[in-house]
Amino acid sequence: MYRMALPSWSDISAYLSEYWSVIAATVIFALVGGVTIYYTINQLNKNISLSLMKAIRARAKKYKKLKDKVPAASHIWRKELGSRSKGLKCCVCLKSVSPPQYLGGTIHECDICGATAHPSCSGNAHKDCKCVSMVGLDLGPLKRLILSPLCVKELHRTGATGLFSSITSGANELASTVRETIRIRSKRYKKDIGPSQPESPGTAEPQSDTDGDSEGSNTTAKRDDHVNGKLHEVHQSTESEKDKQFIADNATSRPNGQHEMSHAQNNQKYEIVDVPSDSRPLLVFINKRSGAQSGDSLRQRLQILLNPLQVFELGKHQGPEVGLSLFRKVPHFKILVCGGDGTAGWVLDAIEKQKFEAPPPVAILPAGTGNDLARVLSWGGGLGVVEKRGGLFSVLKDVEHAAVTVLDRWKITIKDNQGKLMCSPKFMNNYFGVGCDAKVALDIHNLREENPERFYSQFMNKVLYAKEGAKNIMDNMFYYFPWEVKLEIDGSNIEIPQDAEGILVANIRSYMGGVDLWKNEDSVSDTFQPQSMHDKTLEVVSFTGMLHLGRLQVGLSRAQRLAQGHHIKIEITTPMPIQVDGEPWSQEPCTIEVSHHAQAFMLKRVSEEPISHAASIMADILENAENSGTISASQKSALLQEIASRLL
Repeated sequence: MYRMALPSWSDISAYLSEYWSVIAATVIFALVGGVTIYYTINQLNKNISLSLMKAIRARAKKYKKLKDKVPAASHIWRKELGSRSKGLKCCVCLKSVSPPQYLGGTIHECDICGATAHPSCSGNAHKDCKCVSMVGLDLGPLKRLILSPLCVKELHRTGATGLFSSITSGANELASTVRETIRIRSKRYKKDIGPSQPESPGTAEPQSDTDGDSEGSNTTAKRDDHVNGKLHEVHQSTESEKDKQFIADNATSRPNGQHEMSHAQNNQKYEIVDVPSDSRPLLVFINKRSGAQSGDSLRQRLQILLNPLQVFELGKHQGPEVGLSLFRKVPHFKILVCGGDGTAGWVLDAIEKQKFEAPPPVAILPAGTGNDLARVLSWGGGLGVVEKRGGLFSVLKDVEHAAVTVLDRWKITIKDNQGKLMCSPKFMNNYFGVGCDAKVALDIHNLREENPERFYSQFMNKVLYAKEGAKNIMDNMFYYFPWEVKLEIDGSNIEIPQDAEGILVANIRSYMGGVDLWKNEDSVSDTFQPQSMHDKTLEVVSFTGMLHLGRLQVGLSRAQRLAQGHHIKIEITTPMPIQVDGEPWSQEPCTIEVSHHAQAFMLKRVSEEPISHAASIMADILENAENSGTISASQKSALLQEIASRLL
């Protein structure tokens, strides 16, 4: 009877199992519900953030006048490791960007203002970069050089062009996302199948400050930039003679110059309006192939010091025409070229094609190997000098107070024995060589194409140059040079010395990285005039061989003066190496004529001499006179040329 009153063990077990099942189901339901609620709240928060951004944009459209004064400034995104993002938040969804979703993940950080965003959110970021934050504020000590954001107006294109642009932008964004996913998976796959070399994010700091246009480097950081909402991948690039040839090809006369100008204007996104009369905005061109891959570092620093719209990179798909087209209506602006002599010549050619009534003056930030043109304009022989003078800020101050001078530009035509042109005319700014010096330049050119990894520093360039020169000393291939070349200057035949193995036609007082061939101090003892880069006169000297060139570089010898003149004619009877501003090639028998082409306005760094300060002040006075209508732009240009010829 007692046992019947007590429940059986099986009943108790069934009851307990049912009880725990209910508890487990309740716990699971609570967890799932909590996760669902948490996820829903996060999504709502993100949607609310995006809705607020859209509402702000919609409200901003109602105030077109304000939008004209305060332009939208797109962030310039670069990739950074997620491990560096501790404590940072996304500027779009307002969520923390750390830790990343996966090991080794990246975030997007703006090059200009430092804003951060998730890679998936950066495309939706509002265009509120540095420029907007500058509105109404003092632009600082460089305010005359900085383009105020109040002067920049965003162009709105409608119709089929706008629709096509929107479709293209969306397709590019989708394609960039797909590429990023594939790249990440590829990285994971490489880690799974074996070791790989680590990839350094961001911008690699240059190892050398004084490497140049003709200089190669085989090591550079790969970098992805999310520029104006689009992700651009910049592949590994090496400075080679092919790059120099590319610059030279772009610097020569091209028949479609007007087409390129109109194309740049059609693709223009912004317009510069209402620039103050006392403003002198600086337009910057950077050749990232110059300076041992220091182009990325220069671009970032200049974008911080100036308005990002003032800084343009030169490449195979973008020449100086884009920046010149944007600044075409700016009354008084200056240009800074960050590169070597080849880059400077490229920009000067582009300025000439624009046909400015008063062409802008050009300063040079020396990033080449020789930097001969930068040397004669007192900007120095390399980036190392820039750092010694106080960095880029001091350089920009020097550009603001620089004196305007002029540079003669010369046209070189090459004709065959029948008088027909063998190629398009070339334009010379520095010098033109025939014979032994061109032979070494050509050998270095060929060696660089075969082994670009050997040209990784300026010092190694000089070592290889000396090595090739030593080889040519033993060859003695220019023994008959005086009988294979005929020289005529201003209609008079000039006798070439019998021991000569090369001649050089010089426009400036710097050769091979600072060698003064003409030696103006020697002009007192003979009938020759001092050398000047704006007297429309060329100087011709001869070399006795490679050993003579080596002694010239160390200051143990002097070049032999031959003549001065305005029109030079050289007849070559056998194949001969030739170089124009460092661009070498092997030339078949021909007749070469050098004649004055034009004069370009350049900026010379002001020294401590009172004359230099006077020239700088007079340039400002002439610009103010043009603003007031006292003189015209053409009259100002003529007066600047006269001042430069008399004072500088």
